[in-house]
Amino acid sequence: MSRDLCPEVGVANLPGYLYDRCNAHFPEARMDITAVKIEKPETINFILGQSHFIKTVEDVHEALVTAVPGIKFGVAFCESSGKCLVRWSGTDEAMIELAQKNALAIGAGHSFIVFLAEGYYPVNVLNAIKNVTEVCRIFCATANPTEVLVAETEQGRGILGVVDGSMPKGLEGEEDIAWRKGFLRQIGYKIG
Repeated sequence: MSRDLCPEVGVANLPGYLYDRCNAHFPEARMDITAVKIEKPETINFILGQSHFIKTVEDVHEALVTAVPGIKFGVAFCESSGKCLVRWSGTDEAMIELAQKNALAIGAGHSFIVFLAEGYYPVNVLNAIKNVTEVCRIFCATANPTEVLVAETEQGRGILGVVDGSMPKGLEGEEDIAWRKGFLRQIGYKIG
């Protein structure tokens, strides 16, 4: 193994003493990183997060139906101990199926994913989900094409981050600013 890279922890150009410590503590540690594409219809929004307890499914369900009565959604949670099942709930069969399928594909312990049926948006429920006691973080809330960056070790899988949509093509100009402001007023999120 070269001193230029310690692949076990992904650190380049380690000084000799750190390289030796890396080898001593992680002699056979391995990590693979993959990009898992979220499979969904183009107009469907989803929220991807991390939690820490089996009651996440029920608590997220309650938060959603309290925030927006009549909301149609599906939620799935990857249990990371015990039976290690994908736990799920929801009010719409198609959204439940999307949540189950994508949670299995991601397969990261304690991650959860919520799919919102057409006409429902993260902006209306995101704070309710963030306020669920066991929710640790939100990775994204979007309808964009998304890839989830997943690290896999011998122990299991974890989410490193997300690629949400496309890269910027430049800075907005005056015309773009006028369009943005008009659009937000057109859809009722700003007054005036």
